[in-house]
Amino acid sequence: MTSPTSVLLYGAGREARSSSHFLKKQFPGVKIHVFVDEGTADIAGATQIPAREFHQEIADHRYSMIVRSPGVSIYKPELQLAARHNIPVTTNLNLWARYRRADSRVIAITGTKGKSTTAKLVHTILSEAGFDSALAGNIGVPVLDLPPHEWVVLELSSFQCADMKLDPDIVGMTCLFPEHLDWHGDEQHYFSDKLNILRRHSPYRCALSPQIASLDLIPQPPCDLVDKLDQPSPAFRARLTRAVAESALKGEHNLQNAILAARLCQGAGASEQDILNGIRLFEPLPHRLQEMRFGSKLFVNDSIATNPEATRAAIRTYADRRLSVIVGGYDRDQDFSGLANCLRHAALNQIWFLPDSGHRIARMLKGADLTAHVRLARNLEDIFARLSADPDQFDVLLLSPGAPSFNQFRNYEQRGDTFLDLARKHFGSKRQL
Repeated sequence: MTSPTSVLLYGAGREARSSSHFLKKQFPGVKIHVFVDEGTADIAGATQIPAREFHQEIADHRYSMIVRSPGVSIYKPELQLAARHNIPVTTNLNLWARYRRADSRVIAITGTKGKSTTAKLVHTILSEAGFDSALAGNIGVPVLDLPPHEWVVLELSSFQCADMKLDPDIVGMTCLFPEHLDWHGDEQHYFSDKLNILRRHSPYRCALSPQIASLDLIPQPPCDLVDKLDQPSPAFRARLTRAVAESALKGEHNLQNAILAARLCQGAGASEQDILNGIRLFEPLPHRLQEMRFGSKLFVNDSIATNPEATRAAIRTYADRRLSVIVGGYDRDQDFSGLANCLRHAALNQIWFLPDSGHRIARMLKGADLTAHVRLARNLEDIFARLSADPDQFDVLLLSPGAPSFNQFRNYEQRGDTFLDLARKHFGSKRQL
């Protein structure tokens, strides 16, 4: 690639700011422009392109390159137009792979759920074992912002996997269920885009969860490229199970994440004892089964659960408690039949349904013989006002929406923070478990 003279950033979030900073340093004199579908772009030193001018700018070949943000779908008509005009489209990840990776060895981790926990656990283990490692990608910092490291652990979303050019040294996949269909268009494209992480051009080592390994749709790369990482021995698996039970990792799904992380870390050269030490020291990420006690009640912030499979796993984690669960959020036409069936048969005390998807799930359960009390709510404030009026209704309140937050919050972080703030307000002082 010749040095770009004029670059268009499509999107104006964290990765766009990172890409802008890199491009100015890598290519002095480059002109940076930015385009967003709506609103104002806040990128220092970049010129925003009005929507009405976009098509003509592309037709006139005003840009040497487009750098898309992860939230910008590769299927958007604007990017299809750029392709027809032979304007290359790249990403923060692909720029790093081309210009900044150098000798860094890469562990790339993806999956519909569990990828953040697994990636952080891998990084914790490697760091405690004395490896020079960093955590980046969809978690932590954009990879272009990293200084050089011997090992880089990347958590990658389906948005990042779809057109990735990076060849990792080690690949891990947690699980695979339909997700983000508004970005990918349909299930077939989602699976294909996610599994693009396996379609590499250089040899790599790989560990897939049992759920993914059983799927017929897994692409079969040339056998000479892939070295399958071994499962833990029965004795080590037993030690892993005990370590997870004594750690901050909650639920059967996190045991599976820990087993996958162990395979990846062994592939990187970590010892069994290194792995057990890392598991015991692991601190969960905020908004992922984050437990806090207010007064006599336990509140579990699982706001990161933006798909129904994550919510089902969270409910199973607290199945032995007098549990009330909050589900629902932005409705992107996901299939909630599995979650509805879980709610139908789970031993729950209450189910609180939030707009919009929650109200759709409630309609799916209409007429069902439920043991739980069904409650429709306007928002989180409404739920806490009604619970505080009768505090004996629950022992554990679990926020695990199974949907994004965009209909009522900026992001899942704001939703989770609001949940905990309301718990503090209505139920007393905070103590994190």
